[in-house]
Amino acid sequence: MSEEAQNEAPQTTFDIQKIYLKDVSFESPNAPAVFQIQWAPDTNLQVGAKNTKLADDVYEVVLNLTATVKVEEQTAFLIEVQQAGIFTLAGFEEGAMGHLLGAYCPNVLFPYAREAISDLTTKGGFPPLLLAPINFDALYAQNQQAETAEEETKH
Repeated sequence: MSEEAQNEAPQTTFDIQKIYLKDVSFESPNAPAVFQIQWAPDTNLQVGAKNTKLADDVYEVVLNLTATVKVEEQTAFLIEVQQAGIFTLAGFEEGAMGHLLGAYCPNVLFPYAREAISDLTTKGGFPPLLLAPINFDALYAQNQQAETAEEETKH
């Protein structure tokens, strides 16, 4: 590649500055009675992500996971985890930037949130809750389609 072509290609940067647990909550409202019930859990998982621009090319991405586990209609436990990261993203087109913030960064954060949830359930006296992998690319695409459909209905 010629030097001229290299100068024309935009320089992109993706760096992880920090990964941290921003907020966590564990509740077991029916303990100790729930420990007497045969363990056949029904799990409901809610997933969300948001991002905030902190400075030029610097963003905080927060992955929100809320797991509610019930046994025989009684809440065994409720866990809320906000796993966050600070990322440097520079030189990306708007579409690529949206995908990085909405799918790639949450995918980076997920293993940390998964571990926190597993540890908390064990410390709460329950078997570890091991979350299955999440396809953040598909979730991002669904959100984009929903936003596009919503905009079309407004016009």
